[in-house]
Amino acid sequence: MTTGLDKTDAKSPRFHFDIYAILEGSQELYFGDEVQVNVNVVETVKLSTKDGQSLEKCYLSPTKRRGVERRCLLWSPVKTGELLGDKYKCGIPKTCAKQNCPICAPYGALDPGKSTLIGRVTHGGGVAVQDLYPVDKQRAMHPSRLVNQKDETPVPFKRQYNQPGILYPVSNHALSVTDQEFSSVAYAFLDALPRIGSGNPKGISIAETANQIPLLVVDRYLVPKGKRPVISPSITDSEIAITDFMRLAQYPHLNIDHIHEDYFDRWIGDKALEKLQEYAANFVKTVLQA
Repeated sequence: MTTGLDKTDAKSPRFHFDIYAILEGSQELYFGDEVQVNVNVVETVKLSTKDGQSLEKCYLSPTKRRGVERRCLLWSPVKTGELLGDKYKCGIPKTCAKQNCPICAPYGALDPGKSTLIGRVTHGGGVAVQDLYPVDKQRAMHPSRLVNQKDETPVPFKRQYNQPGILYPVSNHALSVTDQEFSSVAYAFLDALPRIGSGNPKGISIAETANQIPLLVVDRYLVPKGKRPVISPSITDSEIAITDFMRLAQYPHLNIDHIHEDYFDRWIGDKALEKLQEYAANFVKTVLQA
């Protein structure tokens, strides 16, 4: 069975791309899991460390990050004044599943009864570094007077929040995509950062080292060289996590921000951020403002 992808000419070769980052919650964050009795619960994961210690950590779900990124693309403004999703007649859950769609092509789609497009962008990570439990806070739900035209008393309820300052190691992986296709992935990754979360407040940021170096790595390759800067979920110390990330990112080189070898390029820190912004700008130029 063939892949179903259109053939590309010599001007559009395919590569693999990886984005590795450590994200930081700058304020309390609600990323909902389920609703229990009067409490909106955030997602957590339970694990056993290498030394046998049992932990429960906050979790930044990869599937929910993926959903936010897709919506950022669907709602991105195009030159005509409409939204990109409207331009391509693509949305959620009714996606267009067309190969020329800059959203469906890398992220995949399903048009029930007609066509399926397998996604080539996967998301990983999200297990918090610090062993900080969610906190419960009381909130008030205010009924809309525009709907029921009644003076009703706000209904109190509780909501869990991930505490501020938690670090979340994450990764995005793009399989066999062109530079043009990856431009939408880069745009979505960056544009989604201030929109992560359910309700308010929203937003996370790329964490930095003590020397103000973004904890970010971008790989473009055909041969997977170097070490993957993936942080063990057993680590609970943020300084150890940051040190490990930078050590793995720069292997086998030290104190450089661009590793160039045969069939492998890696950008680190500020260079990685510049590279993502370069791809994102190309997406705006060739897709949104074309």
